[in-house]
Amino acid sequence: MIRRIVIALTALAAAFVAPVPAAQAASHGDGTVVRTDAGRVRGETTTEGRQFLGIPYAQPPVGALRWRDPRPARPWHGVRSARSFGNKCVQTSSWDPGYEQPSYTEDCLDLNVYVPRGSARRAVLVWFHGGGLTAGAGQDIVPDTFARTTGTVVVTVNYRLGAMGFLAASGLDKEARDGVSGNFGMLDQQAALRWVRANIGRFGGDPGRVTIAGESAGGRSVCTQLASPTAKGLFRAGIIESGAYGDCDARTHADAVAQGADFAQKLGCATVACLRGKSAREILEAQGDGDWGPVTGGAFLPVQPEQAIANGTASRVPVLNGSNKDEGRLFAFSQFDLTGRPLTAEQYPAAMRQDFGEAALARYPLSAYPTPTIAYATALGDVLFSCPALRLDGLLKTRAPVYSYEFADRTSPPFASLRNLHTDFDFGATHVDEVQYLFKHFGLESPLNTEQKVLAGQMVQYWGSFVRDGVPRAIAQPPMPAGPGAVLSLKTASKGGNTLSSTGHREHRCDLWDGTATG
Repeated sequence: MIRRIVIALTALAAAFVAPVPAAQAASHGDGTVVRTDAGRVRGETTTEGRQFLGIPYAQPPVGALRWRDPRPARPWHGVRSARSFGNKCVQTSSWDPGYEQPSYTEDCLDLNVYVPRGSARRAVLVWFHGGGLTAGAGQDIVPDTFARTTGTVVVTVNYRLGAMGFLAASGLDKEARDGVSGNFGMLDQQAALRWVRANIGRFGGDPGRVTIAGESAGGRSVCTQLASPTAKGLFRAGIIESGAYGDCDARTHADAVAQGADFAQKLGCATVACLRGKSAREILEAQGDGDWGPVTGGAFLPVQPEQAIANGTASRVPVLNGSNKDEGRLFAFSQFDLTGRPLTAEQYPAAMRQDFGEAALARYPLSAYPTPTIAYATALGDVLFSCPALRLDGLLKTRAPVYSYEFADRTSPPFASLRNLHTDFDFGATHVDEVQYLFKHFGLESPLNTEQKVLAGQMVQYWGSFVRDGVPRAIAQPPMPAGPGAVLSLKTASKGGNTLSSTGHREHRCDLWDGTATG
């Protein structure tokens, strides 16, 4: 049942040459021309520092390279312009700013680098975007102010999405070195991390101090990379924002291949050659709202992430992990109110029983919430995000430090995609909302009031400290707790400020969702 909800919500969310020493990084007086292992790139100087956009880290996965492991970018001659974003990977249109039209471009394996002024060897944040692994792009955040404020280098990454990134099929299995296909998007992320290891020193970054981070599907990606043996050594810490949903589970190989067979049948294909002959538009139209995601059983992900963390085979690095207080409101709004059919009091019992079971109906009485949609959303957020995050804390803390937070600013303005809908729905501290407190979401300035700007500054300090030193700290603020049981609740001053809370398990009814409820 929960797996079905996760799949449905994924649909709603919908994206070598030896390194040159740092001292030789810039080949241009202002540092806007940098030599990478494939050739020189020309970025530009902004009020925040330097930025280099649309740098290819792998060859375009087109033609015979479609559904193959990423290969290093081919060298180029001269100086390549890095002043505009590369293409978004293949995806449908959405309500997000800049995504009004679908993308059918497979030449999309690019990354963006943001560098503060100065030549210090700086810690590096590599950001994997959200979007249900079917949507989004590295340009979804512009972290130039974060980079300047925290003194870090930030890299944002495009990776293959949907069927292009996660198709598993028996024919593709035969081409795979380990006999397991379907992890192309995740392997893209690792290729980007290898690019960072080889090149980031030339931009002023320290390849030995790399933190991987992401929100939603990006956070799930971090969880998956923690569990991947082939990612070990590519990073020293991880940040998971709202990414523990489904306990970071991947598809089994058998399920993934079965899904791939159904996909091929839709396209009338019996061979990989036939699939590679289809246009990106045809691929996109056939992928539907399936469960496109990583696959277990091969060298990339031998076992489920939860199992890898539990048995000690996952990377033992510090992790900052958390969720938002009202995660489910975005998805419940999308399911009901956005379609013009708000959940009614009469429909509420049946909806709860069908999606969560009889016990949940008793634990989430309609009388305790302002609307049926918000009541349903509270259960949805608890089962999919809040409780999995707390469970993940418990697993991680046995292997390395884990620092826990909950973004709880219910006064938060809805993020840009929701603001454009001009609805009066109360989203609270919903899914994605914390991103605008850390970065320019979709490149836009966030409409934060004075109190919210203070909270945003504190969050930037926590995240930046973690990237630099592996421990999240903020001036004159409580420490983010290490280990399970307590979390740092992030709120504006008028709502109590940032406080340590040990009531999350009870508040989110995790005994019900963890299967430990009694009576």
